[in-house]
Amino acid sequence: MFKTIMSKPLTNRITIKGATTIAVLTALTGCQTLSSAEIKKPTSPISNPLTAQMSVPDRQGHIAYVEEQGVGAAKISTLYSIRPDGSDRQLIDQLNGYIYAPAWSADGQMLAYSKQASREHPMIYIYDRKSNARHLIVNAEGSNLSASFSPDGQKLLYSSTVGGNADIYEMHLSDGSTKQLTTLPSTEVQPSYAADGKSFVYTSDKVRAGRPSIYRYHFDTGNAALLSTGSYAASPQLSLDGQRMGYLNGRKAAVMTLATGQIVNLAETGLDEPVRLSPSGQYAIYPTRTSRVSGQSGGSLVIHSLSVNTSYAISSQAGGVVRSPVWGR
Repeated sequence: MFKTIMSKPLTNRITIKGATTIAVLTALTGCQTLSSAEIKKPTSPISNPLTAQMSVPDRQGHIAYVEEQGVGAAKISTLYSIRPDGSDRQLIDQLNGYIYAPAWSADGQMLAYSKQASREHPMIYIYDRKSNARHLIVNAEGSNLSASFSPDGQKLLYSSTVGGNADIYEMHLSDGSTKQLTTLPSTEVQPSYAADGKSFVYTSDKVRAGRPSIYRYHFDTGNAALLSTGSYAASPQLSLDGQRMGYLNGRKAAVMTLATGQIVNLAETGLDEPVRLSPSGQYAIYPTRTSRVSGQSGGSLVIHSLSVNTSYAISSQAGGVVRSPVWGR
């Protein structure tokens, strides 16, 4: 089913920076920030009332996330899946290096993610839950990141610097044929399909270098329109019903209601990580960094109910830094 894409070596890298040097607007219409004090301590799967109230697709879904330990050449990254109640944690992949941006297919059977071993460029793999197999899909020289499955699971969006600049590509998984969708001299990254397959959202700094905004690309016209978020914005993901968008708002994990433009800032995680939404769109998940007495920092997954304004946390497996959670069926 899968065919690996390879091409000539290039040395360019994606250049969008963190939000530390960007001035974030301090006043946003309809904007609210939650205090970290409102997040409950981790609870057991059996006693957690928030999990019991979830719809079946949410409760029985799988959350994929990355846990990092060590620094520099000693960095170990592990890709896990776990249930929203904290049960059934399973190791999917591990390497000495980095794992980036996992993304589930709509049916929850395939997981795309990028791996970067020492002295190598990021490559995109697909993990098949049914066969427990991993397939190398994109091995083009450069940075190959932020894969996103089409709703029917037949195509994959991703960003790559294979052409010398960070652009967005769409690949047919059956034969590996690939089409370049963006051709601007700016940086276009982090694509994510809408549930109807007619458009996708992505991050671009085409207005001002180093200051990304979120755009929506429509396949029927080949044109993209700015989504007004009011500040530095990146890493978008649309809910399955198309009503909400999880993203990174400055340094805060945030959710926007698209019809009204209302923004809810859930937390400043210390990791510059965005919100990702549950299958129902009623829950949000993001990672947070926690400090320990030894001076080492670990992390947790925070699951937040957007309807009742309540959160709970799931601790990391081995006390590492938690990154890039994504909630699938």
